[in-house]
Amino acid sequence: MSLRTAIAAPFREAGGREMGESAFVVALSLDRDWFSPDQAKRLVDVAASEGLIRRSDGQVTAQFDPQETTVPEGFRPDESILRERSTFERVLDALTEAGHEKQSAVAAINGLQSELGVTIEAAAVLYAHRQGIDVREQARTARSKLGDDDGS
Repeated sequence: MSLRTAIAAPFREAGGREMGESAFVVALSLDRDWFSPDQAKRLVDVAASEGLIRRSDGQVTAQFDPQETTVPEGFRPDESILRERSTFERVLDALTEAGHEKQSAVAAINGLQSELGVTIEAAAVLYAHRQGIDVREQARTARSKLGDDDGS
């Protein structure tokens, strides 16, 4: 996934899992020339919303091991990673990264959605969970979209 790769690069270069947010933005914008400073700040927002990094007291901390992420020679992230993805898109990415065929996964998710009468996000989370993929963060998001059906 190019978002994870883009996020891993500054941490890999710094040799750790934590760094100052401003140093992180500089690494993405000025050092690597991948984004403008404003775009790099946006990338921090997106990565935080996707659970890839945690922000605290001016620091960013990778929520995965950046050293286990390969940054290919000549890698340059696409600007499309600056937009927040839906829960469905995030779960589908997790499935494809785990080796599941995208078209088959979408068909199975659509079938679950129809069978259970739930949102596409809930069906995607359930399907991924059944496949043994950790989608706890996406599950929290999907759950919040289900609403309160018990009247309380």
